[in-house]
Amino acid sequence: MSAQLTMYSTPWCGYCHRLRGQLDREGIAYTVIDIEQEPEAAQIVEQVNNGSQTVPTLVFPDGSALTNPSVAQVKAKLAA
Repeated sequence: MSAQLTMYSTPWCGYCHRLRGQLDREGIAYTVIDIEQEPEAAQIVEQVNNGSQTVPTLVFPDGSALTNPSVAQVKAKLAA
């Protein structure tokens, strides 16, 4: 199984819901992790975002991350 795109999210995040819908329409596979349910996930988000729990934060198979990206940014990153 190939490495997976991971979206760190919260249930109430409108930007997260929008991006999930866009990724679904584009057929881009991802795993969602709720940072409110998983404290270690919140720490990952804070490390990427200079101490802030900003979502959606996407972590790519290569270990790089984007915060609140557009679906075009996600597609470009995956294609790179």
